[in-house]
Amino acid sequence: MSSTQPDPSVPADDISPAPAADSYPVPQADPSPDFSLPHRFRYRPRRGLFESKALRLTALTVVLLLCGAGILWKVEGQTGGSGLVIGMCLAVLPVPLVLAAFYWLDRVEPKPLRNLLFCFGWGSCAATLVAIFANTWATDLLISHQITGGQTLGASLVAPLVEESVKGSAILLMFLFRRKDFSGIVDGVVYAGFTATGFAFTENILYLGRSVLDGRNDGLGLEETVVTFIAREVMSPFAHPLFTSMTGVGFGIAAMTRKRWLKVLAPIGGWVVAMFMHGSWNGSSALGSLGFIGVYFLFMVPVFGLMVWLAIWSRRSELRTVGRQLPVYASAGWVSAPVPLVLSSMRTRRQVLDLARFTLGRDGGRTMREYLGFATSLAFLRQRAERGLVGAEFPEREQELLHHLWERRTAVADVLARVGAQEWQRLHPPVRPAYGYGYPGVPPQPYPPRPAGAGYPGPGYAGPGYPTAGYAGAPGAQLPAQPAPGSGYPPPHRGPQQPHPYQPHPHPQPAVAPPEPHHPPAHPSH
Repeated sequence: MSSTQPDPSVPADDISPAPAADSYPVPQADPSPDFSLPHRFRYRPRRGLFESKALRLTALTVVLLLCGAGILWKVEGQTGGSGLVIGMCLAVLPVPLVLAAFYWLDRVEPKPLRNLLFCFGWGSCAATLVAIFANTWATDLLISHQITGGQTLGASLVAPLVEESVKGSAILLMFLFRRKDFSGIVDGVVYAGFTATGFAFTENILYLGRSVLDGRNDGLGLEETVVTFIAREVMSPFAHPLFTSMTGVGFGIAAMTRKRWLKVLAPIGGWVVAMFMHGSWNGSSALGSLGFIGVYFLFMVPVFGLMVWLAIWSRRSELRTVGRQLPVYASAGWVSAPVPLVLSSMRTRRQVLDLARFTLGRDGGRTMREYLGFATSLAFLRQRAERGLVGAEFPEREQELLHHLWERRTAVADVLARVGAQEWQRLHPPVRPAYGYGYPGVPPQPYPPRPAGAGYPGPGYAGPGYPTAGYAGAPGAQLPAQPAPGSGYPPPHRGPQQPHPYQPHPHPQPAVAPPEPHHPPAHPSH
């Protein structure tokens, strides 16, 4: 039986009653609460391991650096120190040219530099390291089973499968985790080009280094190295970018469609085409010199030309999208009237950038470049919204882009207006009849009849078909009113314009003094 008496072994001073529940009442919530906060928080939000952006970036950088160190160690073991240095010096030569070509293609909406660096680093470090180990293992496995032509099968079947898979994984990562920077075919081709260029750079180091070592062992000197350099870097610097661009086209189509089946089949189809082209290229070496040349000129060159045409057509399609989507914002007053026309041509884009740098300095050029980028992103965002590819975040993203444009509108308005007016006049030249200027749609009038005995009229003559310089109805005196959105734009300023530099006037004749009256000589009277 329990006792209610206190335990005598415990001092009475150490016994304290438990606090009652009513001692800590819960405060009532207020619509505008007034918190009493400490100077330093004791509790902070707890995030997952990879929720930190800095940690993810650091981990990715470390992985790529480790792959780079591993690939250098592997290549140095197969080529030697001198072969590695010579191969690296020769392999880097075509890299700037190839990267510049893809960067030129990406001028409409330039991709973030971090995305391009990731693709190049993935191709040159991670993809090549996996490909070297996988190709070596698969080829040794075929040879160990005494399969006829194991080396050729490895180059024609295994290498395309492995290499196009590891290169295409970089495009897949960009498609999944950088979706806002992946909007079409041009984006897929650019990401594929940077990835494949990095892969080809490291692979060329390996092949050129091996050629140096083999030439030294066989006593051929630099002959084998020169042949390898011409075959890989002169005749086919775009080979790997061409193969992987097929995968990029597939992902670009997937980024532009709402159909689920096409989102899945398009990347797979591009990947299969890339493997087929890669295998055909590698297998052509087993056909002899004539077979290699035939595959090169009859298959690879036409496909390369077709790919160049597709890339340029896609970029022009992007420019047409900009010119089609921005007029609605011009009508609403968010952008000035010349913006849709100026941004729909690479030539006028370059003109406004050059003029901004010339008139506003370096800061003005940077502001103009930012304005062009935000306006282009706004046009692409609206196009994706029309296709149903943007969800509830569209208004927020649209407002953000409009905010950036509104902040810069004053600084770039004058430059855009000047270039826009010049472009409008270039696309809509004034009517030039056979005899001077006439009214639009009205045939020119002939010269007025010249009265008998009268000289030619002077420069101020304003007869039919010859309006004076300040004539308000002359073409070019003022531009037409603003058309409906999507059909053009009016010039930002109205007012009298200078006459066309070639405005013919009848040439005046020099004034001729009237002849003096002739008085016959007086005859002497008889």
